[in-house]
Amino acid sequence: MTAETRKATDALIRPAIRDAVAQLGEELTEDSLREHIWPLFSRVLNRPNHPKLDRPEIYLANHSLGRPLDCTADDVMGALDLWYRDIDAAWGPWIEARDKFRALVAALLGVERADCIVPKTSAGQGLRAVLNALLKPDRPITIVATRGEFDSIDFILKMYADKGWAAVHWVEASDDQEGIPIYWSREITAAIKQHKADLLVVSGAFFSTGQVFDGILWKIAKEAKEAGALVLADLYHTVGIVPPVLDQGNPWVDFAIGGSYKYTHGGPGACWLYINPRHLDHENEPGALRTLDTGWFAKKDTFNYERTDTPLLAPGGDAWLESTPPILPIYQAMAGLELTVALQAGIGVRTRQYSLEQQAFMRDTFRAAGVPMFKPDPPAMFGAFSLLPHNNAAALSDALRTEGVNTDARGNCVRFGPDILNSREELELTAQITARVMKSI
Repeated sequence: MTAETRKATDALIRPAIRDAVAQLGEELTEDSLREHIWPLFSRVLNRPNHPKLDRPEIYLANHSLGRPLDCTADDVMGALDLWYRDIDAAWGPWIEARDKFRALVAALLGVERADCIVPKTSAGQGLRAVLNALLKPDRPITIVATRGEFDSIDFILKMYADKGWAAVHWVEASDDQEGIPIYWSREITAAIKQHKADLLVVSGAFFSTGQVFDGILWKIAKEAKEAGALVLADLYHTVGIVPPVLDQGNPWVDFAIGGSYKYTHGGPGACWLYINPRHLDHENEPGALRTLDTGWFAKKDTFNYERTDTPLLAPGGDAWLESTPPILPIYQAMAGLELTVALQAGIGVRTRQYSLEQQAFMRDTFRAAGVPMFKPDPPAMFGAFSLLPHNNAAALSDALRTEGVNTDARGNCVRFGPDILNSREELELTAQITARVMKSI
């Protein structure tokens, strides 16, 4: 990120968040987070006690739905106040907020151009926009994807295959650690070459196991490009916890999808599609990459309401916009994005390290309580949650919730995802509760 872009990004972060992160200094500790960051989340941290217990619920599903900042409510109410007060004149500040959202996501991804970010209501919507830009009149799109992709991505690809619009070749996990599937880059790149793929769809971190490709993802993307395939990376489970760099550090990824539901504390409906700049700036030229997922906000001179015989697109990434955009999710996601960008700009590597340290502490605490060791190992190969294998994982997760520990289950594992708002005391108590509950499941 250039100094000019960094300065512009800093200006997008409200003083309360910027100052709180600045107070953390170089070291990221529970004490510093408790003093400077936790007050930004006082509303969610001061929830009423669990209905059956004399304490609040321990929330360890941060890898699923992230917790909101206090000012998120004010942001959403501010968007509504504009509507109440200004009626249709609210569109001016609403569009400014949309552009701020794009700039913050760009900063989070290490992207210089904010127009490379196209707001979407879901990651699946971003995938469809890409697929609908690649549709071929004479044959299906040839796609390589793994069996580990998130349910929406998996389901959308299967629907395109069912329609005859795509031929999808699935890469199976070729290894496992006690029932936890592991994917290797060699199988993915071999499938790309074998099937002469048009598109690779692959996660930066798999949603069910947390396996992180990280630097290996860029290697896969480079080899895919050399084989003639475009690359779409699902970064939903890396953004906010494993700092990604797209434009500068990885010129091979063509598209990326993600959103604010998890580690950026922004809730549902605030997602995005990243488009590599090499696919922009030539929208109206013959052969340019254009999507069928479009609408009047993608038009050149949007508000002139001209009806040309052929579609004339707006410049840059605006050519990938659609119809009238949803506004409230943009405001809902803003504070969390500001905090995540501020943390990443100041101590991004330490944020990742802190997550790994939390998980290591949690694993050690569970082991001391007699609970089987978390998987998989080594933890650095994985994202922001750890897995506890169990032959009835869903029942175990439900029982833990009854005991005031909020987790979730995928397959034969319970997922435990501590974050910057969890204390070590909570993790120690969770280990004791889990050891007791497991005896009855």
